[in-house]
Amino acid sequence: MISHTDLLKLKRWNTPAIYNGWEQITKSDAGKDGFNLEETTDFMHQMDSMVDYAVTLVIEPGNAVHKQKPNVWEAYLKYIASVPVPKIVVVQDLDKPATYGSFWGEVNSNVHRALGCVGTITDGSIRDLDEMNNAGFKALARRLSVGHAYSTPVKWNCEVEVFGRKVQPGQLIHTDKHGFLVIPDEDVENLLDAAIFMDNNECNTIIAAARSTAGKSTEQILKELNEASTRFGKAAKERFGNKGEWK
Repeated sequence: MISHTDLLKLKRWNTPAIYNGWEQITKSDAGKDGFNLEETTDFMHQMDSMVDYAVTLVIEPGNAVHKQKPNVWEAYLKYIASVPVPKIVVVQDLDKPATYGSFWGEVNSNVHRALGCVGTITDGSIRDLDEMNNAGFKALARRLSVGHAYSTPVKWNCEVEVFGRKVQPGQLIHTDKHGFLVIPDEDVENLLDAAIFMDNNECNTIIAAARSTAGKSTEQILKELNEASTRFGKAAKERFGNKGEWK
């Protein structure tokens, strides 16, 4: 785990900026790995990014049999409480693509907030949107719904798959209104430095050239943008080698 200070610094950036740094340092295929492959909706987009470690849960609200299992809630909440903060609850809904009920609403958001969770990513639904906002509990979900059906925990502390991306318990996740990025453990340590470098690189080269076009001809603008793009690529290669966009 990285320091709380670095987590706060990562939180200051949006998820695309973190991706830009991550793709320079990862051994994964950054073109298709790490981020959600299906569309998500951030129902609390006014809240900041979340940068937290995953706790995982599987639900099946359409199946009443889970309601009959004894001591499920107690065991599940003890698991949630046992994991150090900060944490985000990643929930796979086995009813997908159907939606029979929501695990998340006013009650569960407040309960999980009390146990140190700051939000959720779920490929199911949420309800009580205003009340969840009031609890300060951020949610990326597939849709809203009215009822909760049989939203009892089925499995937890296990691998889940949400929005086309597999998530393991304890993995670092960066998420905002754009979607989410699951960071492999080996990439966590250098993630912040890489993201800061790439953002500075953009600002010092291509963006600076694009913002300095007043009174210039089209030919001059294109020439300067091309030169800036070359400087951008050169700086990235010098820092990271043949990685990211330059593999």
